[in-house]
Amino acid sequence: MRELGGLPVAATALTATVAVYILLVVFGNVTDFDTNRDFVRHVLAMDTTFKDDGLMWRAVTSRPLQDAAYVLIIAWEAATAAVLLMATARWVRALRHGGYERARRTATLGLVMFLLLFGLGFIAIGGEWFAMWQSARWNGLAAAERNFMVAGLVLVVIHLPGRWSADRL
Repeated sequence: MRELGGLPVAATALTATVAVYILLVVFGNVTDFDTNRDFVRHVLAMDTTFKDDGLMWRAVTSRPLQDAAYVLIIAWEAATAAVLLMATARWVRALRHGGYERARRTATLGLVMFLLLFGLGFIAIGGEWFAMWQSARWNGLAAAERNFMVAGLVLVVIHLPGRWSADRL
């Protein structure tokens, strides 16, 4: 392994951590489908918000539409997990043989997918459009913000200038 303890090892470990995390999220959503489906249903229905007339027109109360949204979330999570697992494999290969750019590009794609899920999907759309921040019970903003920050940090690390062997930035 080249440069044990350097940026490539950190990039590999951090990418792997996010990959395993999102893979476990997918596993949980598939094996315990009802728990988070209920969460999505309540957020979309806006049934535990302040019920302000100026906002309630945004509510989605159709169960089939709510369930379709949940399935799309799981599909996006699964695609994100697949890309990040591929990125992790590419980082591991690059640690042995060099060629970090391909791993960096794949990790960037997976991390941007992750950021879109938690930033656009949960913070912006769930938190603001569906006023999830108003709910005492069905509020996932803290978890979404934590996930968004972790992925953002990993994205910064994999793009730091430094010793990246033959593919110096």
